[in-house]
Amino acid sequence: MTVAGYDLEVSTRERLPRWLAYATPVLTVLAALAVSALALVALGVDPIAAYGTMFVGTLTEPFGVTQTLLRAVPLVLAGLAVYLPRRAGLWNIGAEGQLFVGAIAGTWVGLSVDAPGPVLVGLVVAGAAVAGGLWGLVPGFLRAKQDVNEIIVSLMLTFVGIEFANYLVRGPLRGGQGNFPVSERLPEAARLPELGDLALGELGLTALAAFGGVHAGVLVAVGATAVIGYLLSRTATGYEVTVTGSNADAAETGGIDTGRVYILVFVIAGALAGMAGAVEIAGVQGRLRPDFSPGYGFTAIPIALLGRRGAARVFVAGLFFAVLVVGGSSMELAYDVPAALVEVIQALVILFLITAEFFKRYRVGLVRPEHDRPQPAGEGA
Repeated sequence: MTVAGYDLEVSTRERLPRWLAYATPVLTVLAALAVSALALVALGVDPIAAYGTMFVGTLTEPFGVTQTLLRAVPLVLAGLAVYLPRRAGLWNIGAEGQLFVGAIAGTWVGLSVDAPGPVLVGLVVAGAAVAGGLWGLVPGFLRAKQDVNEIIVSLMLTFVGIEFANYLVRGPLRGGQGNFPVSERLPEAARLPELGDLALGELGLTALAAFGGVHAGVLVAVGATAVIGYLLSRTATGYEVTVTGSNADAAETGGIDTGRVYILVFVIAGALAGMAGAVEIAGVQGRLRPDFSPGYGFTAIPIALLGRRGAARVFVAGLFFAVLVVGGSSMELAYDVPAALVEVIQALVILFLITAEFFKRYRVGLVRPEHDRPQPAGEGA
């Protein structure tokens, strides 16, 4: 390809510059916001003021911080559910389905089991993790034993999980009043406590009282991030996952059972997504609804890509997307912009992430054609 008289040369990078590896997430977000600013200008809105409302306003107001944290919990857990298999070279596109199955299991446990508050909450989250893990077992097992594409299986199971929830709230789990397809409301013992209600030992003081309205699911997300980070960086299993993701053939040659790794990462991923569903129901919704998730499992894909270099970065990426959602609603009300603009920003983040992956793998430059290059004296005479 020729550009302005120069040939476009694409060559494989032998070594990725450290600055490029660390700058990619930041540059990706900035590029997405810059392009989105053009849409704001076209709508007659000042981009600087709009982004100020979206980010600064959201993070400096108590209500905005509270809503951001509530949104971030399922996003972080679902993001980890996509991130972990990706480290093994697999794609978990079914986090949304695993999230729905976890919500179903958590709701059933909360409505069916009679136990004290802390015990029942633990059972709700544990039941959701088991159900999500079993749902994730299917694509992991088929990939490990039959080499079936995990993308197709996990995606198809997503629709099964969503429709299963639609059936249950219109059938066996239907409760409430009227014709609304919802389950019975969870008892208070099954609801996640707020951070402000957690006591500090015998002093009778409340912990984190400033975070009124934020449920204890935040601690679940922080704990899951720490566990996944430790698993990948400090354990032999994490080493096997990383090596398998880098080169599965070399891993098998080195004695690593890649099939076991595939199953393991998908089971853990399903458990994480399942907990995300239970935490959303027990912490925010209070009952199972067919549309309780605004697409947390699908948004988890760009979150995992944005934070692909570590579990802690997945956590930060989840917070960022939570700010986008909450701040986008504030921007929509303040400047009368379409709600779809936030989805456009998310799509642009994905687009620029894919573009960044290309530039991380390949070096692109312009070179002069051979016949135009000056020749040394004495040649070509």
